[in-house]
Amino acid sequence: MFKKNKLSVVLLLMLAIVIAATGCGADTGKSGGSVKEVENLPAALKEKGDINIKVIRKIGGDDHTAQFLAGAKQEGEALGFKVDTFSANGDTAKYLDAIEQAANSDVDAVVLSHAEDAAVVELVQKLREKGIEVVAFDSIGDLSTVEGVTLTSQKDEALAQYALDELVKQHGEEAKIVYLWVDGFPPMVRRNHVYQDVLAKYPDIKEVGRFGVASDNTSVDTQNAVAAMLTQYPKGEIDAIFATWDAFAIGATRALVEAGRTEIKIYGIDVSNADLQAMQEENSPWVATAAVDAKMIGAVNVRIAAKKLADEETPATFDLDAALITQENLKKSSEAVNVATLADLIPGWGTTDAFEEDWMKALKEANAK
Repeated sequence: MFKKNKLSVVLLLMLAIVIAATGCGADTGKSGGSVKEVENLPAALKEKGDINIKVIRKIGGDDHTAQFLAGAKQEGEALGFKVDTFSANGDTAKYLDAIEQAANSDVDAVVLSHAEDAAVVELVQKLREKGIEVVAFDSIGDLSTVEGVTLTSQKDEALAQYALDELVKQHGEEAKIVYLWVDGFPPMVRRNHVYQDVLAKYPDIKEVGRFGVASDNTSVDTQNAVAAMLTQYPKGEIDAIFATWDAFAIGATRALVEAGRTEIKIYGIDVSNADLQAMQEENSPWVATAAVDAKMIGAVNVRIAAKKLADEETPATFDLDAALITQENLKKSSEAVNVATLADLIPGWGTTDAFEEDWMKALKEANAK
Protein backbone atom coordinates (compact mmCIF):
# COMPACT_ATOMS: atom_id res chain seq x y z
CA MET A 1 0.00 0.00 0.00
CA PHE A 2 2.79 2.39 0.93
CA LYS A 3 4.72 1.64 -2.27
CA LYS A 4 1.64 2.30 -4.35
CA ASN A 5 1.07 5.69 -2.66
CA LYS A 6 4.73 6.57 -3.07
CA LEU A 7 4.52 5.78 -6.78
CA SER A 8 1.45 7.99 -7.09
CA VAL A 9 3.25 10.88 -5.44
CA VAL A 10 6.19 10.51 -7.83
CA LEU A 11 3.85 10.47 -10.84
CA LEU A 12 2.04 13.57 -9.59
CA LEU A 13 5.33 15.40 -9.09
CA MET A 14 6.43 14.50 -12.62
CA LEU A 15 3.11 15.70 -14.02
CA ALA A 16 3.45 19.00 -12.13
CA ILE A 17 6.91 19.51 -13.62
CA VAL A 18 5.55 18.94 -17.13
CA ILE A 19 2.68 21.36 -16.54
CA ALA A 20 5.05 24.04 -15.23
CA ALA A 21 7.38 23.58 -18.17
CA THR A 22 4.69 23.75 -20.84
CA GLY A 23 2.42 26.29 -19.19
CA CYS A 24 -0.59 23.94 -19.48
CA GLY A 25 -3.21 24.52 -16.87
CA ALA A 26 -1.57 27.76 -15.76
CA ASP A 27 -2.98 31.28 -16.08
CA THR A 28 -1.04 32.60 -19.05
CA GLY A 29 -2.80 35.95 -19.04
CA LYS A 30 -4.78 37.31 -21.97
CA SER A 31 -4.81 35.52 -25.28
CA GLY A 32 -4.26 37.56 -28.38
CA GLY A 33 -2.25 37.91 -31.54
CA SER A 34 1.34 36.87 -31.22
CA VAL A 35 3.72 39.75 -31.96
CA LYS A 36 6.95 38.38 -33.36
CA GLU A 37 10.32 39.60 -32.19
CA VAL A 38 11.93 41.78 -34.83
CA GLU A 39 15.10 43.80 -34.52
CA ASN A 40 13.51 47.25 -34.32
CA LEU A 41 10.32 46.36 -32.44
CA PRO A 42 9.43 49.20 -30.02
CA ALA A 43 10.08 48.31 -26.37
CA ALA A 44 6.47 49.09 -25.41
CA LEU A 45 5.20 46.38 -27.76
CA LYS A 46 7.75 43.89 -26.44
CA GLU A 47 6.45 44.52 -22.94
CA LYS A 48 2.80 44.09 -23.95
CA GLY A 49 3.35 40.79 -25.69
CA ASP A 50 0.15 39.56 -27.34
CA ILE A 51 -2.04 42.36 -28.73
CA ASN A 52 -5.84 42.40 -28.99
CA ILE A 53 -7.66 45.04 -31.06
CA LYS A 54 -11.43 45.48 -31.30
CA VAL A 55 -12.96 47.28 -34.28
CA ILE A 56 -16.50 48.53 -33.61
CA ARG A 57 -18.57 50.15 -36.37
CA LYS A 58 -22.04 51.58 -35.91
CA ILE A 59 -23.34 51.40 -39.48
CA GLY A 60 -23.41 48.16 -41.41
CA GLY A 61 -25.06 46.11 -44.10
CA ASP A 62 -23.19 47.88 -46.90
CA ASP A 63 -20.10 47.08 -48.95
CA HIS A 64 -18.18 50.05 -47.53
CA THR A 65 -18.52 48.60 -44.02
CA ALA A 66 -17.40 45.17 -45.18
CA GLN A 67 -14.31 46.63 -46.85
CA PHE A 68 -13.46 48.86 -43.87
CA LEU A 69 -13.64 45.93 -41.44
CA ALA A 70 -11.70 43.67 -43.80
CA GLY A 71 -8.94 46.25 -44.19
CA ALA A 72 -8.61 46.69 -40.43
CA LYS A 73 -8.54 42.96 -39.77
CA GLN A 74 -6.07 42.22 -42.55
CA GLU A 75 -3.66 44.95 -41.44
CA GLY A 76 -3.80 43.97 -37.79
CA GLU A 77 -3.28 40.29 -38.45
CA ALA A 78 -0.39 41.08 -40.79
CA LEU A 79 1.25 42.76 -37.79
CA GLY A 80 0.61 39.69 -35.64
CA PHE A 81 -2.30 41.17 -33.67
CA LYS A 82 -5.62 39.52 -32.91
CA VAL A 83 -8.38 41.65 -34.46
CA ASP A 84 -12.08 41.20 -33.72
CA THR A 85 -14.65 43.20 -35.68
CA PHE A 86 -18.25 44.11 -34.93
CA SER A 87 -20.95 46.02 -36.80
CA ALA A 88 -24.05 47.25 -34.95
CA ASN A 89 -25.94 47.70 -38.23
CA GLY A 90 -27.14 51.13 -37.15
CA ASP A 91 -28.40 50.01 -33.73
CA THR A 92 -27.22 52.63 -31.22
CA ALA A 93 -27.89 50.45 -28.17
CA LYS A 94 -25.87 47.55 -29.60
CA TYR A 95 -23.09 49.91 -30.59
CA LEU A 96 -22.77 51.46 -27.14
CA ASP A 97 -23.00 48.04 -25.51
CA ALA A 98 -20.14 46.77 -27.68
CA ILE A 99 -17.94 49.65 -26.52
CA GLU A 100 -18.92 48.96 -22.89
CA GLN A 101 -17.98 45.31 -23.33
CA ALA A 102 -14.64 46.32 -24.83
CA ALA A 103 -13.95 48.51 -21.80
CA ASN A 104 -14.52 45.51 -19.55
CA SER A 105 -12.38 43.13 -21.59
CA ASP A 106 -8.66 42.60 -22.09
CA VAL A 107 -8.35 44.53 -25.38
CA ASP A 108 -5.35 46.77 -25.89
CA ALA A 109 -6.87 49.12 -28.45
CA VAL A 110 -10.28 49.96 -29.91
CA VAL A 111 -10.97 51.37 -33.37
CA LEU A 112 -14.38 53.03 -33.51
CA SER A 113 -16.27 53.93 -36.65
CA HIS A 114 -19.20 56.37 -36.90
CA ALA A 115 -19.38 57.15 -33.20
CA GLU A 116 -21.78 60.08 -33.45
CA ASP A 117 -23.74 59.60 -30.19
CA ALA A 118 -22.98 61.89 -27.25
CA ALA A 119 -22.98 58.88 -24.90
CA VAL A 120 -19.87 57.60 -26.66
CA VAL A 121 -17.69 60.28 -25.06
CA GLU A 122 -18.14 58.87 -21.55
CA LEU A 123 -17.48 55.34 -22.79
CA VAL A 124 -14.31 56.38 -24.60
CA GLN A 125 -13.17 58.12 -21.44
CA LYS A 126 -13.69 54.81 -19.65
CA LEU A 127 -11.60 53.03 -22.28
CA ARG A 128 -8.78 55.51 -21.85
CA GLU A 129 -8.89 55.33 -18.05
CA LYS A 130 -8.28 51.61 -18.39
CA GLY A 131 -5.28 52.26 -20.60
CA ILE A 132 -7.00 51.16 -23.82
CA GLU A 133 -5.90 53.12 -26.89
CA VAL A 134 -8.63 54.62 -29.11
CA VAL A 135 -8.81 55.67 -32.75
CA ALA A 136 -12.18 56.92 -34.06
CA PHE A 137 -13.15 57.18 -37.73
CA ASP A 138 -15.94 59.52 -38.92
CA SER A 139 -16.95 60.30 -35.35
CA ILE A 140 -18.11 63.29 -33.32
CA GLY A 141 -15.61 66.04 -32.63
CA ASP A 142 -16.43 65.88 -28.91
CA LEU A 143 -14.15 62.84 -28.70
CA SER A 144 -11.23 65.22 -29.16
CA THR A 145 -11.75 66.25 -25.53
CA VAL A 146 -10.63 62.79 -24.42
CA GLU A 147 -6.87 62.68 -24.03
CA GLY A 148 -4.98 60.39 -26.38
CA VAL A 149 -7.75 59.81 -28.93
CA THR A 150 -7.06 60.25 -32.65
CA LEU A 151 -9.96 61.24 -34.89
CA THR A 152 -9.70 60.16 -38.53
CA SER A 153 -11.88 60.91 -41.51
CA GLN A 154 -12.06 60.95 -45.24
CA LYS A 155 -11.58 64.42 -46.62
CA ASP A 156 -15.34 64.87 -46.71
CA GLU A 157 -15.15 68.40 -48.01
CA ALA A 158 -13.01 67.18 -50.92
CA LEU A 159 -15.35 64.26 -51.58
CA ALA A 160 -18.38 66.55 -51.83
CA GLN A 161 -16.48 69.15 -53.84
CA TYR A 162 -15.22 66.61 -56.40
CA ALA A 163 -18.71 65.21 -56.97
CA LEU A 164 -20.43 68.59 -57.14
CA ASP A 165 -17.79 70.13 -59.39
CA GLU A 166 -18.33 67.27 -61.83
CA LEU A 167 -22.10 67.76 -61.63
CA VAL A 168 -21.83 71.48 -62.41
CA LYS A 169 -19.28 70.79 -65.14
CA GLN A 170 -21.69 68.45 -66.92
CA HIS A 171 -25.03 70.17 -66.22
CA GLY A 172 -24.17 73.82 -65.82
CA GLU A 173 -24.95 76.45 -63.22
CA GLU A 174 -28.73 76.15 -63.60
CA ALA A 175 -29.01 72.43 -62.97
CA LYS A 176 -32.18 71.01 -61.44
CA ILE A 177 -31.13 68.44 -58.87
CA VAL A 178 -32.30 65.96 -56.22
CA TYR A 179 -30.29 65.91 -52.99
CA LEU A 180 -29.87 62.57 -51.18
CA TRP A 181 -28.50 63.28 -47.71
CA VAL A 182 -29.17 62.43 -44.07
CA ASP A 183 -28.36 64.58 -41.04
CA GLY A 184 -26.85 63.42 -37.76
CA PHE A 185 -23.55 61.98 -38.98
CA PRO A 186 -20.32 64.04 -38.79
CA PRO A 187 -19.23 63.22 -42.37
CA MET A 188 -22.70 64.08 -43.66
CA VAL A 189 -22.60 67.40 -41.85
CA ARG A 190 -19.26 68.23 -43.48
CA ARG A 191 -20.53 67.22 -46.92
CA ASN A 192 -23.63 69.33 -46.45
CA HIS A 193 -21.52 72.40 -45.70
CA VAL A 194 -19.92 72.05 -49.12
CA TYR A 195 -23.31 71.54 -50.75
CA GLN A 196 -24.61 74.74 -49.18
CA ASP A 197 -21.50 76.61 -50.35
CA VAL A 198 -22.06 75.37 -53.91
CA LEU A 199 -25.70 76.49 -53.82
CA ALA A 200 -24.54 79.91 -52.62
CA LYS A 201 -21.94 80.08 -55.40
CA TYR A 202 -24.45 79.02 -58.05
CA PRO A 203 -27.80 80.50 -56.92
CA ASP A 204 -29.55 79.32 -60.11
CA ILE A 205 -29.07 75.67 -59.23
CA LYS A 206 -32.50 74.42 -58.16
CA GLU A 207 -33.04 71.64 -55.62
CA VAL A 208 -36.31 70.03 -56.71
CA GLY A 209 -36.36 67.32 -54.04
CA ARG A 210 -34.44 65.61 -51.28
CA PHE A 211 -34.53 62.38 -49.32
CA GLY A 212 -32.35 60.63 -46.78
CA VAL A 213 -32.63 57.88 -44.20
CA ALA A 214 -29.94 55.72 -42.62
CA SER A 215 -31.17 52.20 -41.94
CA ASP A 216 -30.37 48.60 -42.74
CA ASN A 217 -32.54 49.10 -45.86
CA THR A 218 -31.20 52.48 -46.98
CA SER A 219 -30.79 51.55 -50.65
CA VAL A 220 -34.32 50.09 -50.86
CA ASP A 221 -35.86 53.07 -49.05
CA THR A 222 -33.98 55.41 -51.39
CA GLN A 223 -35.08 53.48 -54.47
CA ASN A 224 -38.72 53.82 -53.43
CA ALA A 225 -38.36 57.52 -52.61
CA VAL A 226 -36.66 58.36 -55.92
CA ALA A 227 -39.23 56.31 -57.84
CA ALA A 228 -41.96 58.40 -56.22
CA MET A 229 -40.16 61.63 -57.17
CA LEU A 230 -39.94 60.53 -60.79
CA THR A 231 -43.72 60.38 -60.98
CA GLN A 232 -43.87 64.02 -59.87
CA TYR A 233 -41.19 65.31 -62.24
CA PRO A 234 -41.42 64.30 -65.92
CA LYS A 235 -38.43 64.29 -68.26
CA GLY A 236 -36.60 67.60 -68.36
CA GLU A 237 -37.44 68.60 -64.79
CA ILE A 238 -34.56 66.77 -63.10
CA ASP A 239 -31.01 66.91 -64.47
CA ALA A 240 -28.99 65.18 -61.79
CA ILE A 241 -28.90 63.56 -58.37
CA PHE A 242 -26.24 64.31 -55.76
CA ALA A 243 -25.97 61.23 -53.51
CA THR A 244 -23.83 61.80 -50.43
CA TRP A 245 -23.52 58.06 -49.68
CA ASP A 246 -23.19 55.11 -52.04
CA ALA A 247 -26.16 53.38 -50.42
CA PHE A 248 -28.21 56.35 -51.68
CA ALA A 249 -26.63 56.14 -55.13
CA ILE A 250 -27.32 52.41 -55.45
CA GLY A 251 -31.01 52.93 -54.65
CA ALA A 252 -31.29 55.90 -56.98
CA THR A 253 -29.60 53.99 -59.81
CA ARG A 254 -32.11 51.15 -59.55
CA ALA A 255 -35.03 53.58 -59.53
CA LEU A 256 -33.82 55.43 -62.63
CA VAL A 257 -33.09 52.26 -64.58
CA GLU A 258 -36.46 50.67 -63.74
CA ALA A 259 -38.31 53.86 -64.69
CA GLY A 260 -36.35 54.31 -67.91
CA ARG A 261 -35.15 57.71 -66.70
CA THR A 262 -31.42 57.31 -67.23
CA GLU A 263 -31.24 60.79 -68.72
CA ILE A 264 -30.90 61.84 -65.07
CA LYS A 265 -27.28 61.43 -63.95
CA ILE A 266 -26.00 60.47 -60.50
CA TYR A 267 -22.96 61.96 -58.74
CA GLY A 268 -22.09 60.00 -55.61
CA ILE A 269 -19.70 59.56 -52.72
CA ASP A 270 -17.93 56.30 -51.71
CA VAL A 271 -17.14 53.28 -53.83
CA SER A 272 -17.32 49.50 -53.64
CA ASN A 273 -17.19 46.60 -56.08
CA ALA A 274 -20.98 46.68 -56.29
CA ASP A 275 -20.86 50.42 -57.01
CA LEU A 276 -18.31 49.99 -59.77
CA GLN A 277 -20.36 47.22 -61.31
CA ALA A 278 -23.41 49.50 -61.32
CA MET A 279 -21.44 52.36 -62.89
CA GLN A 280 -20.19 50.06 -65.68
CA GLU A 281 -23.60 48.71 -66.64
CA GLU A 282 -24.78 49.75 -70.09
CA ASN A 283 -26.57 53.12 -69.99
CA SER A 284 -25.91 53.43 -66.26
CA PRO A 285 -26.99 56.83 -64.91
CA TRP A 286 -24.28 56.75 -62.22
CA VAL A 287 -21.53 58.73 -63.94
CA ALA A 288 -19.18 59.79 -61.13
CA THR A 289 -18.33 59.06 -57.53
CA ALA A 290 -15.75 60.56 -55.18
CA ALA A 291 -14.14 58.13 -52.77
CA VAL A 292 -11.38 56.88 -50.52
CA ASP A 293 -10.58 53.17 -50.55
CA ALA A 294 -12.53 51.82 -47.54
CA LYS A 295 -10.12 48.93 -47.04
CA MET A 296 -7.24 51.38 -46.81
CA ILE A 297 -9.17 53.45 -44.24
CA GLY A 298 -9.46 50.40 -42.00
CA ALA A 299 -5.76 49.64 -42.41
CA VAL A 300 -4.63 53.19 -41.59
CA ASN A 301 -6.76 53.31 -38.44
CA VAL A 302 -5.15 50.09 -37.21
CA ARG A 303 -1.68 51.47 -37.94
CA ILE A 304 -2.42 54.52 -35.82
CA ALA A 305 -3.63 52.25 -33.01
CA ALA A 306 -0.42 50.23 -33.34
CA LYS A 307 1.70 53.38 -33.02
CA LYS A 308 -0.20 54.31 -29.86
CA LEU A 309 0.49 50.85 -28.43
CA ALA A 310 4.15 51.38 -29.27
CA ASP A 311 4.13 54.65 -27.32
CA GLU A 312 4.90 56.58 -30.51
CA GLU A 313 3.52 60.01 -31.27
CA THR A 314 0.21 60.15 -33.15
CA PRO A 315 -1.78 63.17 -34.36
CA ALA A 316 -5.06 64.34 -32.85
CA THR A 317 -6.68 64.22 -36.30
CA PHE A 318 -5.92 62.73 -39.70
CA ASP A 319 -7.72 63.01 -43.06
CA LEU A 320 -7.37 60.51 -45.88
CA ASP A 321 -7.07 61.85 -49.41
CA ALA A 322 -9.99 61.44 -51.79
CA ALA A 323 -10.19 60.78 -55.54
CA LEU A 324 -12.81 61.22 -58.26
CA ILE A 325 -13.86 58.14 -60.25
CA THR A 326 -15.79 58.80 -63.44
CA GLN A 327 -17.64 56.51 -65.78
CA GLU A 328 -15.48 57.96 -68.55
CA ASN A 329 -12.33 56.75 -66.79
CA LEU A 330 -13.79 53.29 -66.20
CA LYS A 331 -14.55 52.92 -69.90
CA LYS A 332 -10.83 53.25 -70.66
CA SER A 333 -10.33 49.74 -69.33
CA SER A 334 -10.89 46.81 -71.69
CA GLU A 335 -11.96 44.68 -68.71
CA ALA A 336 -14.41 45.17 -65.86
CA VAL A 337 -12.90 47.37 -63.15
CA ASN A 338 -13.14 46.55 -59.45
CA VAL A 339 -11.77 48.22 -56.33
CA ALA A 340 -8.53 46.26 -56.58
CA THR A 341 -7.88 47.21 -60.21
CA LEU A 342 -8.84 50.88 -59.82
CA ALA A 343 -5.15 51.55 -59.23
CA ASP A 344 -4.57 50.82 -62.93
CA LEU A 345 -6.71 53.88 -63.74
CA ILE A 346 -6.16 56.10 -60.70
CA PRO A 347 -2.51 56.45 -59.62
CA GLY A 348 -2.03 55.69 -55.93
CA TRP A 349 -5.50 54.27 -55.41
CA GLY A 350 -5.75 51.84 -52.49
CA THR A 351 -2.20 52.32 -51.23
CA THR A 352 -0.63 54.63 -48.68
CA ASP A 353 2.43 54.53 -46.49
CA ALA A 354 0.78 56.77 -43.89
CA PHE A 355 1.90 55.69 -40.41
CA GLU A 356 3.56 52.55 -41.77
CA GLU A 357 6.78 52.45 -39.74
CA ASP A 358 9.83 50.31 -40.49
CA TRP A 359 9.05 48.06 -37.53
CA MET A 360 5.58 47.45 -38.97
CA LYS A 361 7.10 46.41 -42.28
CA ALA A 362 9.45 44.09 -40.38
CA LEU A 363 6.54 42.53 -38.49
CA LYS A 364 4.64 41.96 -41.73
CA GLU A 365 7.66 40.29 -43.29
CA ALA A 366 8.13 38.10 -40.20
CA ASN A 367 4.48 37.08 -40.14
CA ALA A 368 4.45 36.33 -43.86
CA LYS A 369 7.13 33.65 -43.45
